[in-house]
Amino acid sequence: MTRNIRHAAAFCALLLVALLVNAARVQIVQAPEYDDNPANRRPDIARYQQPRGDILVGGEPVTGSRDTGEHLRFERTYQDGPMYAPITGFASQAYGTTLLEGAEDGLLSGADPLLAPLPLWNDVTGAPNPGGDVVTTIDAAAQRAAFEGLGRRKGAVAAIEPTTGRILALVSTPSYDPQLLSGNSAAATRTWDRLNSDPDRPMLNRAVRRTYPPGSTFKVVTAAAALDSGVVRDLDAPTRSPAPYTLPGTRTRLTNEADGCRDASLREAFEWSCNTVFAKLGVDVGVRAMAATAEAFGFNDSRLRIPFAVSRSTFDTSVDRAQLGLSSIGQYNTRATPLQMAMVAAAVADGGQVRSPYLVERTLRAGGSILATAGPGPSREAMRPSTAARLKELMTGVVENGTGAIAAIPGATVGGKTGTAQHGVGNSGAPYAWFVSWAQGDDDLEPRVAVAVVVEGSAADREDISGSGLAAPIARAVMEAVLTS
Repeated sequence: MTRNIRHAAAFCALLLVALLVNAARVQIVQAPEYDDNPANRRPDIARYQQPRGDILVGGEPVTGSRDTGEHLRFERTYQDGPMYAPITGFASQAYGTTLLEGAEDGLLSGADPLLAPLPLWNDVTGAPNPGGDVVTTIDAAAQRAAFEGLGRRKGAVAAIEPTTGRILALVSTPSYDPQLLSGNSAAATRTWDRLNSDPDRPMLNRAVRRTYPPGSTFKVVTAAAALDSGVVRDLDAPTRSPAPYTLPGTRTRLTNEADGCRDASLREAFEWSCNTVFAKLGVDVGVRAMAATAEAFGFNDSRLRIPFAVSRSTFDTSVDRAQLGLSSIGQYNTRATPLQMAMVAAAVADGGQVRSPYLVERTLRAGGSILATAGPGPSREAMRPSTAARLKELMTGVVENGTGAIAAIPGATVGGKTGTAQHGVGNSGAPYAWFVSWAQGDDDLEPRVAVAVVVEGSAADREDISGSGLAAPIARAVMEAVLTS
């Protein structure tokens, strides 16, 4: 009898060991496979069992969470969703996260281990952390001015604080309401399909994810290169520029919209946006120096994040002299995001320094304590301070005496540059209207805002498309909003 008991006990012990080994195999070895199995809903249920942290503008949340009472309990909500969509992106139970919702997902969802009160706290307690909050750099008044200024037009606005790189406004139109994508219902699916099939691409963030030919606004970069390289030494000296200008090695004759561009000084050419003068200046500077200046401003840099990725603005470095002439007036393969052109204007305003733009001011734990603070990053020199001072003078002249007069603001010094960019085969597309600018109040010690606006014109109003007519009034409204806040 004792022998049988021993055999039974040994067999039971063997079964227990087998069970433990199998449990360890399932929980350790096969855990990743089960976690990644589409049929496993536990991660999703855990993710949405508590409210998500908020994204704040001016100290007020522009996001929230709604208790649905379902398995995926909390659903994202948005205040002024279309206006802030280029900043927040969406947080969808069905389609994931984008923009700030994506870049700061760990913090907002509570998954970031830095939110735990003590190291390994969550591993011991098994309790999730409450989601943290993200405080943005956005100026609510500037954001609204940009959004309402664009209205029903397709386009984008980016505004920066020149001395820090803080992003004050980031708008893209047409936009969409991210709340309609928050859940996993049939209505969310229909909205997703509708937005993705819309030819106007409302979910495209034109301010940071689309590049445009910058047209004459790129002449700020060309002027900086010409001044830094010594090709131009006197703003008021004739530039010996023919009009029309035959592009080197071709029979293509470049002309101007304005009169009086033949041999115009840099000041006159900048104020009246003479293509012939700036194309020849670019050729005289040479591709190496032009590319170096463009890259100092941020072109050809694919590493920029704010914290989500920004599309690379480009200046082609493998061009012949004719192509260089076109590139130097913001055509050919030169392309830029509105954020990049705001960085160009900000560099002029800040004495030639380029500050890395950033969108997150600080992050907070659920109780309000500070988790991390961003602040300005290192700067780099895009041009000599003396060159920046002369470009400020040139940009101020555009508003006081030239094509950007509509951007003038009483009680402030405003510098600007208009642009109308051609595109499409044989320039068949409706032009893009550009305006880049900066503003400094009479009582301010330094410029407070730099803005870039692009408006995609329609075929119907092709003849009326201009940077001064479409883009400059929007830029002025954004600058006024910042100066009066």
